[in-house]
Amino acid sequence: MKFFVDTADTKEIADLAATGLLDGVTTNPTLIHKSGRKFLEVVEEICSIVPGPVSAEVVALDHEEMMREAAILRKIADNVAIKVPLTVDGLKTCKKLSDEGVMVNVTLCFSANQALLAAKAGATFISPFVGRHDDIGFDGMQLIADIRQIYDNYDFGTEILVASVRHPIHVLESAKIGADVMTAPPAVIRSLFKHPLTDKGIEGFLADWAKTGQSIG
Repeated sequence: MKFFVDTADTKEIADLAATGLLDGVTTNPTLIHKSGRKFLEVVEEICSIVPGPVSAEVVALDHEEMMREAAILRKIADNVAIKVPLTVDGLKTCKKLSDEGVMVNVTLCFSANQALLAAKAGATFISPFVGRHDDIGFDGMQLIADIRQIYDNYDFGTEILVASVRHPIHVLESAKIGADVMTAPPAVIRSLFKHPLTDKGIEGFLADWAKTGQSIG
């Protein structure tokens, strides 16, 4: 499963990229707002840090304007994936861009039927939001399982990009189901490293090493 980070914080992105675990980045208008920086400037910097797909979202709602904005975003770097909403105009834009060989991330997916439509429109990625699904009393991970089954039934090439990931269990379940990608905030990715027995083991080894009175080098 590929790991994308969901942030516009370039310092966090660079630090996580240094681990070799980062395969791409997702952004959205909310994350850009939190960064306090200019949208195009941030996307360009992210693309220079991470060679994998970097999702940059259009903010228009009609097809023609989406295409105009996408043309601007495409010029930033070859690894930009145009992010469009799961609407009729969004899927029209997805179809047009995908036919031109452009990566497209269809976002704000909340049903398996919507994911089916995105795949038929040629989406590179579909982004079902599991955390927000959970928030209203539905099982977000069941949504991922349903999409996986449908895509496998028809051999769609669209990658399932699990979004709105809130905690490590979402990551674990996504991997068990067979999602292609998960995107999570930096804090969630960093939490995957942590285990109390790992910390305890390090403390024990260091304590025993100190007793030897030795040093390396």
